Amino acid sequence: MAAALALFAALLFALAATLQQKGAMHLPKVSLAQPMSLLRLVGQTTWLVGTLVLGAGYLFQAAALDRGRLSVIQPLLVSTVVFALPMGYFLTRQHVGRREVSGAVAIVIGLGLFVYFGDPAGGATNASNTAWAVTIGLCVLLCVLMLMVRSDDPSRKAAVYGTVAGVLYGLASSLAIPTLGYLDEGVGTMLSHWECYALALAGVLGFVIQQVSLGTGRLAPSVATVSVANPVVAILIGIVLLDERLSRPAWHVLVAVIGLGLTFAGAIVISLARDAAGPASTPVSTGSATEAA
Repeated sequence: MAAALALFAALLFALAATLQQKGAMHLPKVSLAQPMSLLRLVGQTTWLVGTLVLGAGYLFQAAALDRGRLSVIQPLLVSTVVFALPMGYFLTRQHVGRREVSGAVAIVIGLGLFVYFGDPAGGATNASNTAWAVTIGLCVLLCVLMLMVRSDDPSRKAAVYGTVAGVLYGLASSLAIPTLGYLDEGVGTMLSHWECYALALAGVLGFVIQQVSLGTGRLAPSVATVSVANPVVAILIGIVLLDERLSRPAWHVLVAVIGLGLTFAGAIVISLARDAAGPASTPVSTGSATEAA
């Protein structure tokens, strides 16, 4: 059930990203340096629909995390990029070439191996405040360093901002584990702990930065980098902070890790793929949405 919920969440995330990108393409620019450009997104009906779909995706992800392990739920969300490719092709005329298709095939095979052979066991629902403080500090530092990267290439911009959003989403997903535990005891209990507020802040920041990534007009690298960074951060936190471990025997772990590596490799191939020359590779836009800073 947890895996099915995660896959449906991935489908909703892909649809949300495609709709949000389509809405952003009607604006001249989406940039962190120009906050009004982000506010103008609210006036785009397609973007608003995409945001509602995104909210539904979060609910299904939360339901999956409440029923399964962080280190198996988050990797399943990499399938978002597989769903996003055909949606981008039909809704925003994104170019889908052989590299994108090959990456999607690798993701499907890798996820199949990971889900079949990986069986996370054990694990805690929370960690010490000190451990969380160090983890959050490292994630923030990583995001700041990546945001300092400057490039005129739209695909590279989409990848950089997508990676930052993915790191924040991975942190938010990890914080959802203790938050959901507190919620089981009541809303008052949840609101009395800092984890729910940190979760909300990380989620909102990730959401805003993802809009800048989508505003570049490059759906594939944007979704692929979010889909890779999110589970990588969540898996590391699950292993280091929450003490989650894969199943035994050892060869199961090896095959699961190989499958996970294949999944990430496929997403990276998609994120690095450049649009082919020609009209079919250029998304339809009424403005210069390929500019983002």
